[in-house]
Amino acid sequence: KMEYIEMVIKWRFVSRIRDQMAHFLQGFSDIIPLKMIKTFDEGELEFLLSGIGVIDVKDWKDNTEYKNYRPTDKVILWFWRMVLSFGDEMRSKLLQFVTGTSRVPFNGFKELHGSNGPCKFKISKTERSESLPRAHTCFNRLDLPEYSSYGQLKKKLVTAIEYSRRYLVC
Repeated sequence: KMEYIEMVIKWRFVSRIRDQMAHFLQGFSDIIPLKMIKTFDEGELEFLLSGIGVIDVKDWKDNTEYKNYRPTDKVILWFWRMVLSFGDEMRSKLLQFVTGTSRVPFNGFKELHGSNGPCKFKISKTERSESLPRAHTCFNRLDLPEYSSYGQLKKKLVTAIEYSRRYLVC
């Protein structure tokens, strides 16, 4: 049974599109040599190809759900204050950290999708306040400890964003 599943996956995602991918790569490499592209990870490549968009923080906030937090909790107020203090590049990095993409859907955050379909941005409380925040990109969820100060929140979240590219958790 597993062999059958592996064969179907290989056919659907490799064999079936081999010719199309070969033509795409040839055209792409005519514009940008592949050896230059290989120096970037997938997140950096997305930024290069898509650019940095303007992120509407009010829309983001209005389409966020909370687990074990309320929108009026101090950590959540600090979080949104921090997001407002960020420029578009850092907001895009935060969005990519939590959702796996740096771009907002065409019709805004209400159309954000996770691995199983529509899935709003979520902030979930975790108990270990000494830990870095953790992202679950498949569920658009940020596990955010209840930090004791705005400075601690900002330092921990920026650290998690900047050093996370290799450690995304689904």
